Amino acid sequence: MNLIRQFITLCLFATVSTQAVQAEVYDVVIYGGTSAAVTAAVQAKRMGKSVVIVCPDQHLGGLSSGGLGWTDTGNKAVIGGLAREFYHRIWKYYQAPETWKWQKRELYGDKGQGTPAIDGKQRTMWIFEPHVAEQVFEDFVREYKIPVHRNEWLDRQQGVNMLGKNITSITMLNGNIYSGLMFIDATYEGDLMAAADVSYHVGRESNSVYGEKWNGVQIGVLHHKHHFGSRAVKQKISPYRIPGDPSSGLLPRISGANPGKYGAGDDKIQAYCFRMCLTKHAENRIPFPKPEGYDPSQYELLLRIYQAGWRETFAKFDPIPNYKTDTNNHGPMSTDNIGYNYDYPEASYKRRKEIIKEHETYQKGWLYFIANDPRVPSEVQKKMREWGLAKDEFTDNGNWPHQLYIREARRMIGQFVMTENELLKKRPTPNSVGMGSYTMDSHNVQRYVTPEGYVQNEGDIGVSTHGPYQIAYGSLVPKKGECGNLLVPVCVSSSHIAFGSIRMEPVFMILGHSAATAAGIAIDQKLDVQDVPYAVLKEKLVKEGQILEAPPEAKFGRNGVDPAKLKGIVLDDSQADLTGSWEFSRSSKKYIGSGYSHESNSQDGKAVARFETKVPKAGRYEVRYAYTPHGNRSSKVKVAVKHANGKALRTINQKKLPSLDGIFVSLGEYDFVIDQAAVVEVTNEDSDGYVIIDAVQWLPVSK
Repeated sequence: MNLIRQFITLCLFATVSTQAVQAEVYDVVIYGGTSAAVTAAVQAKRMGKSVVIVCPDQHLGGLSSGGLGWTDTGNKAVIGGLAREFYHRIWKYYQAPETWKWQKRELYGDKGQGTPAIDGKQRTMWIFEPHVAEQVFEDFVREYKIPVHRNEWLDRQQGVNMLGKNITSITMLNGNIYSGLMFIDATYEGDLMAAADVSYHVGRESNSVYGEKWNGVQIGVLHHKHHFGSRAVKQKISPYRIPGDPSSGLLPRISGANPGKYGAGDDKIQAYCFRMCLTKHAENRIPFPKPEGYDPSQYELLLRIYQAGWRETFAKFDPIPNYKTDTNNHGPMSTDNIGYNYDYPEASYKRRKEIIKEHETYQKGWLYFIANDPRVPSEVQKKMREWGLAKDEFTDNGNWPHQLYIREARRMIGQFVMTENELLKKRPTPNSVGMGSYTMDSHNVQRYVTPEGYVQNEGDIGVSTHGPYQIAYGSLVPKKGECGNLLVPVCVSSSHIAFGSIRMEPVFMILGHSAATAAGIAIDQKLDVQDVPYAVLKEKLVKEGQILEAPPEAKFGRNGVDPAKLKGIVLDDSQADLTGSWEFSRSSKKYIGSGYSHESNSQDGKAVARFETKVPKAGRYEVRYAYTPHGNRSSKVKVAVKHANGKALRTINQKKLPSLDGIFVSLGEYDFVIDQAAVVEVTNEDSDGYVIIDAVQWLPVSK
């Protein structure tokens, strides 16, 4: 490796002036200051490698220190390695009494506000103040003596110097050069990856590209409460300046009438926002300032939403320690700046700063408007005036978050592409280097005018992964032949909808750890990153506490029944083909697999669940249907069984306890043949409550 270092240095001296050359050739050069960058750097040092963090950022940690203190953990059992160590350090920090400046410790957490903040048994804490997270990241780099070069901006046009298909050095706009054997792009934008001419995608793929359902334009799919027509906003709202008059023009922040066809790809991305740290503790509160460029007309649509009866402004003021919040988007017009970020991923630095500033003006204006405009409902305005910015957070940035939530930018098209099929376990995932478990979550992508002449949002998706899923090593590395010494743990190789789950901060930390481990092995064995032997990588990761396979309790929870242990053919609800808006749940005391699904009591006749299989042997089978009973369930759930001799219709009262082990009811015995699909369809047509699907079982009938 010393010879390689000498060769790289000679190449540098041959191509650039001596004043610009950094004397040291690092084993690993990390570009970016995100949480993944820090865990990657720590892991590189633990492997005995020299490492440097080079980043445009002043503050380490990205969103984890930039306001996202209400961690989107998913299933905590699959968060391991340095990610878990980060949350342990958060827990340790809050053990000190002096950290509870504004709030008594006993008034926060599981015994106080009922939050999932603290797990004393596991010595972890998952919810925290921004400055505490930043301090933990700074402690990491200080303890491991990791050099951090801040305010360093990659020259994206000419700053990636390559020898063949390997990067030798990267050059910053100020002329500084950082050379190394391995490089890690840990930015939210994927700038190094793109500048190295690695394949990537921006926007939503059509469903046909990877055989998905939840990718592409999602017209008519209304998950969550971030759309018009939910129970909170039943009244249809006109998008025009003069209601009902198209000639008057559109209200601000409505794009038009051509959102695209369902399932089609486009170049649009989900909305960004700032995750704000607010407080109503008087000693630490700063009233919401009136932003420069404030324009109350930008919020006319919000007034109409209030007039329609919406009152959920404060639903995502999630409590973090010391009487503060992590405040996130909630509702049809909230902090998400829908449609104003499309050019951000590929934009110049100057243009990105303009986009960030526009988001800041919009979001500060949203707060100021609600707190001060006399047209806002008085009860909402009075409550908003109780809140303000936290005086002791983001003190060098006017108490405003220093990091915009870049929910999605470029996504690499690497050696392996993660899709919803892997996340839903419809296909196996090769060579796991970590796990995710959060819902496949996309925020709204556009706000448009429906054919009927009303305003609607599009793109908001929330689809459960039905338990943890593995993430492939191939999704961290470029295609073979594109770049042999680059790893990408943030802008990973994935489809839009798969990235909607992978993009959570704990997962980025996990993948940063794994990427650095692979880089160290590649250096030791003189290999391209695509050729790192997985057996060696896996052994190393497991020794360091990375979770590569879900333990049973993570797969099924405390109340789940392993479908593999049941007789016959069992299809879980996660394997059903779903039409309409189905939501995942595991609140019942007993269920099959990782949970069950319901259609939100919509009673619209549009929700259909299709369970389809083929029997291994022709003959007679008993068909059983599993659901979780409750008084709010439908008493007339329509179920159709398609068999060799036709179709049988059944009606199930889901208020009643299932007669077979409290889980299944029998739908009858039927003949099935090998070459014909065995199908059970469940619908919410004419339902009078929640319709539940849990599993369907085909049991051979003994003669």
